[in-house]
Amino acid sequence: MDFFEGLDLKKVENLDLLAKQVVEGFIIGLHKSPFHGFSVEFAEHRLYNQGESTKDIDWKVYARTEKMFVKKFEEETNLRCQIVIDTSSSMYFPESGKGMNKLQFSALAAASLMNLFRRQRDAFGLSMFDSQVVEHTHCKSSTTHYHLLLTFLDRLIKNNTHNKSTAAIDALHQIADSIHKRSLVILFSDMFDSSGDLDQLFLALQHLKYAKHEVILFHVMDEKLELEFDFENRPYLFIDMETGQEVRLQSNQVKELYVEKAKAHKEALKMKCLQYKIDFIETDINKGMDQILMTYLIKRGKMKL
Repeated sequence: MDFFEGLDLKKVENLDLLAKQVVEGFIIGLHKSPFHGFSVEFAEHRLYNQGESTKDIDWKVYARTEKMFVKKFEEETNLRCQIVIDTSSSMYFPESGKGMNKLQFSALAAASLMNLFRRQRDAFGLSMFDSQVVEHTHCKSSTTHYHLLLTFLDRLIKNNTHNKSTAAIDALHQIADSIHKRSLVILFSDMFDSSGDLDQLFLALQHLKYAKHEVILFHVMDEKLELEFDFENRPYLFIDMETGQEVRLQSNQVKELYVEKAKAHKEALKMKCLQYKIDFIETDINKGMDQILMTYLIKRGKMKL
């Protein structure tokens, strides 16, 4: 948490170095935590099954853990991971200038995941959308590809374009049609769509499931402000970042109703994800990257069973 306090991503000149620091800090934390033993190296092992050959047992790991793990082969370990980022204007909230907004958080999370993908020898691609798909690359694992995607993310971090609406439904259908091999699809979004049609939005996500992809939805929010509506009791000018529409009001006049509606929307999202077997991860931008990286490692392990 302290690592990100006051961090201005727009002033970061080396996103690769920052992502590396995030991942290495995460790995060190794993070794010091109750998850000791569930580190990056173990994503490249699986438990030994009684009766199979012992020739591939990693005896060094056994010496440390007293558990028998089999080293996975190259074809067993590699995944394809497509990162999808909602870049519409609502993702630029908050604009306080202190710390990261939702879009910057998502971009750093994507860079950190890509750093971890490289360590795991997984192939990865990047898609970005607002009212349309603005970027889409196929999955590769080369160093050149990694640095190209970092360039896209760095450009995204430094952009500050407002009044970009969200057309997630069409964009997600297009992205689903563009991913030709079974992949892990990781979506960063606040799930605010201009159409307001939640059923159609999830039909688009279901399109990814029909194509046999595994999907993780990181529901990116500033929980204190967007879910708890924790504003001082004074007049504010609230501006819709996608339409520019303005409304001036006293925060406590709408807080109770707003919190009720926000909670109902989040619960509807969770229920839809449960229905379609999509991993729904509540993601508070004030809580750092460990929540992102741990979710990926656990999902990766399950996909390799």
